[in-house]
Amino acid sequence: MSSLSWRKSSFSAGDAPNCVEVAADRTGATRLRESDDPGTVIATTPAALRALVRAVKRGRFDDPAR
Repeated sequence: MSSLSWRKSSFSAGDAPNCVEVAADRTGATRLRESDDPGTVIATTPAALRALVRAVKRGRFDDPAR
Protein backbone atom coordinates (compact mmCIF):
# COMPACT_ATOMS: atom_id res chain seq x y z
CA MET A 1 0.00 0.00 0.00
CA SER A 2 2.93 2.35 0.45
CA SER A 3 3.27 2.71 -3.32
CA LEU A 4 -0.12 4.40 -3.52
CA SER A 5 -0.35 8.14 -3.93
CA TRP A 6 -2.58 9.18 -1.03
CA ARG A 7 -4.58 12.41 -1.23
CA LYS A 8 -6.06 14.36 1.63
CA SER A 9 -8.98 16.74 1.44
CA SER A 10 -8.20 20.40 0.92
CA PHE A 11 -10.45 20.99 3.95
CA SER A 12 -7.93 19.18 6.16
CA ALA A 13 -5.67 21.36 8.26
CA GLY A 14 -2.01 20.81 7.43
CA ASP A 15 -0.63 17.60 8.91
CA ALA A 16 -3.58 17.03 11.24
CA PRO A 17 -3.92 13.30 12.02
CA ASN A 18 -7.72 13.26 11.77
CA CYS A 19 -8.34 13.09 8.04
CA VAL A 20 -9.59 10.52 5.60
CA GLU A 21 -7.19 9.93 2.73
CA VAL A 22 -8.00 8.40 -0.65
CA ALA A 23 -5.93 6.67 -3.33
CA ALA A 24 -6.61 4.66 -6.48
CA ASP A 25 -4.73 1.45 -7.10
CA ARG A 26 -3.73 -0.15 -10.41
CA THR A 27 -6.93 -2.22 -10.58
CA GLY A 28 -9.11 0.89 -10.39
CA ALA A 29 -10.24 0.20 -6.82
CA THR A 30 -10.49 3.16 -4.51
CA ARG A 31 -8.62 2.84 -1.21
CA LEU A 32 -9.51 4.76 1.93
CA ARG A 33 -7.64 5.17 5.21
CA GLU A 34 -7.69 7.32 8.33
CA SER A 35 -4.54 9.42 8.51
CA ASP A 36 -3.94 8.60 12.18
CA ASP A 37 -4.11 4.84 11.40
CA PRO A 38 -2.51 4.50 7.95
CA GLY A 39 -2.02 0.75 8.28
CA THR A 40 -5.76 0.12 8.13
CA VAL A 41 -6.96 0.46 4.54
CA ILE A 42 -10.35 -0.36 3.05
CA ALA A 43 -11.15 -0.84 -0.61
CA THR A 44 -14.29 0.24 -2.43
CA THR A 45 -15.42 0.96 -5.94
CA PRO A 46 -15.63 4.48 -7.33
CA ALA A 47 -19.41 4.05 -7.72
CA ALA A 48 -19.87 3.02 -4.08
CA LEU A 49 -17.76 5.95 -2.89
CA ARG A 50 -19.81 8.37 -5.02
CA ALA A 51 -23.02 6.96 -3.51
CA LEU A 52 -21.63 7.42 0.01
CA VAL A 53 -20.57 11.02 -0.67
CA ARG A 54 -24.00 11.82 -2.15
CA ALA A 55 -25.74 10.34 0.91
CA VAL A 56 -23.51 12.31 3.29
CA LYS A 57 -24.17 15.55 1.38
CA ARG A 58 -27.92 14.89 1.55
CA GLY A 59 -27.67 14.52 5.33
CA ARG A 60 -28.59 10.84 5.32
CA PHE A 61 -26.36 10.14 8.35
CA ASP A 62 -27.02 13.33 10.31
CA ASP A 63 -29.56 11.66 12.62
CA PRO A 64 -28.24 8.35 13.98
CA ALA A 65 -31.76 7.38 15.14
CA ARG A 66 -32.99 7.10 11.53
